[in-house]
Amino acid sequence: MSETEESYSIGEGPATRVSLSLPEGTAEAIRARVGKREFSAFITEAVERELRGQILDEYLADYERRKGPVSAEAQERARQVFDEAFAEDEQWPAAS
Repeated sequence: MSETEESYSIGEGPATRVSLSLPEGTAEAIRARVGKREFSAFITEAVERELRGQILDEYLADYERRKGPVSAEAQERARQVFDEAFAEDEQWPAAS
């Protein structure tokens, strides 16, 4: 990364246009649920939620490799802790 390039965490930075292909039925279901004006916001929130879930899953998998199995209760508590911790400063680390 050059000195002039900035690194952004999930949910940060200026908006950038991307091309996205979805099945028509999926696109219509989104439009019906949120309307045309909120389509991009809906997709953004869904993608960010997925990325955050993947980051947490990667953390839990790494923890299990190092320490052994994690119970379902402990996994749910980890999700709550992650949600609380990152809701405080409203940022998540960049996906790796």
